[in-house]
Amino acid sequence: MLPTINRYMRMEDYMFHQHMRPAIRRVVTLAFAGAAALGLGPTGAVLAVSSSLPQPAPTVVDYQFLSTGLTPPTQAQCNSAIPNHRRCFSPASMQASYNLQPLYADGHKGQGVTIAIIDSFGNPNMASDLANFNTQMNLPHMCGEPGLTCTSGMPTFQHVYWNGKTQVKAPPSGSNGTGSQTRNIWALETSLDVEWAHSIAPEANILLMTTNPAETFIVDNHEATVITQSFGAAEETFSSTQSLLNLRHAFISAAANGVTVLASSGDNGTANPDFQPVKNPRTFPFPTVGWPASDPLVTAVGGTNLCTDANTGLTVDTTSPPVACQLPANPTGARETAWVGSGGGFSHVFSKPAYQNTLPDGSTAIGATRGVPDIAYQASSRTGVLVYDTAPGDATGGVICPPAPGNPCSAGWYVVGGTSASSPQWAGLVAIADQIAGHGLGLINPKLYALANSARYASDFYDVQTGNNQTDPSIQGFNASPGWDPVTGLGTPNAANLVPDLAS
Repeated sequence: MLPTINRYMRMEDYMFHQHMRPAIRRVVTLAFAGAAALGLGPTGAVLAVSSSLPQPAPTVVDYQFLSTGLTPPTQAQCNSAIPNHRRCFSPASMQASYNLQPLYADGHKGQGVTIAIIDSFGNPNMASDLANFNTQMNLPHMCGEPGLTCTSGMPTFQHVYWNGKTQVKAPPSGSNGTGSQTRNIWALETSLDVEWAHSIAPEANILLMTTNPAETFIVDNHEATVITQSFGAAEETFSSTQSLLNLRHAFISAAANGVTVLASSGDNGTANPDFQPVKNPRTFPFPTVGWPASDPLVTAVGGTNLCTDANTGLTVDTTSPPVACQLPANPTGARETAWVGSGGGFSHVFSKPAYQNTLPDGSTAIGATRGVPDIAYQASSRTGVLVYDTAPGDATGGVICPPAPGNPCSAGWYVVGGTSASSPQWAGLVAIADQIAGHGLGLINPKLYALANSARYASDFYDVQTGNNQTDPSIQGFNASPGWDPVTGLGTPNAANLVPDLAS
């Protein structure tokens, strides 16, 4: 969102807080703060040392304000939006695009499962924004929305402020910060995560954990079986390999307790920034990937352009905006192409996990190190999702403030992109799989690759084979290919087939 909600957050520290209760709960604190950039990279690469760890910043890569008021904009408004013509997906059209209706018809909507969403600062209007989003999109309302009478079996929404509630504000005039603590962009990020995790798993509970400082809290292995995180930083931004490895305890614990952890793969393709100098950070001069997506215990979610009809989601549309979906840019009429911003490549820290030893025919080869991402989902803001957010500016409805990069200023409807749209929607799919299985699935990567190497691949996945993720002409990008590739992973889900297979 500057263009996509870039949620790259700094993670300083993982701390387990134990609470005295019949079963000990674990609360994991993740916050980037205090480590310097590490000298990881291709042989011979010389990296300057950063003075601090990556600062958390939302992964919303691109957004565009469309309209004020309670009702969402029309498709015509999206198509004619200035400066970028777009198509906008509603929950119904997105559900149709990824074939969720058969699951819903069988009663599988995530009932009894809780999705934990981690965001800095949050959105002080989240409950009321969610209420209007659900009304306008004909989605189930959630216990926790203002003025709503809760009934038995209703999904719950809980917003937990770790360190007190903050008002949404723009950066102060003359600020020399990186923008990672800009409350209004974090509010948009939060709205995206909550509204779209709910859109995919409409009966699942949502636990939103936010904190005022630039920190992220991952929650309670006994209260959620799915965690989605749309933040990260290039592996090279840590002071040493060990300083990064010291932060993995949460993921180890999650895997041991049946908790699935997903992360956005990033929105910079292969060209990730350092955090120095502060006002104009340089880009690492070689392909990089972001952590935590690069962690083998995390399911990394990349991004695509979704070229289905935005009104119905059922057929491919090669005539409506954006250019990436139109002829001749999409000559084969593919339903999805690789999104250029999709983070992907090969880790400079982690060895190739065993589940990546065997890949489908035609796959891009994975060498000795972990390949990123594992899977993908729609992420381009040009084929983006509609988000309702009234918190920008001074958090009052209808306020229009002076535009600034990375500073959403208007209260109302946005079209949003970035792999931070991909991860929460995949979290919704995993929640449905957890419901079908009757328990948390934990690390799903071995099962994903096993399915891709079986006769189920063609029916479980949409194999994205065109496009690339080279955002900087001076830095190598990668091409999408049959099978696995370092842009879209194994592909995107055909949910009606993949989710039950994942749960089996």
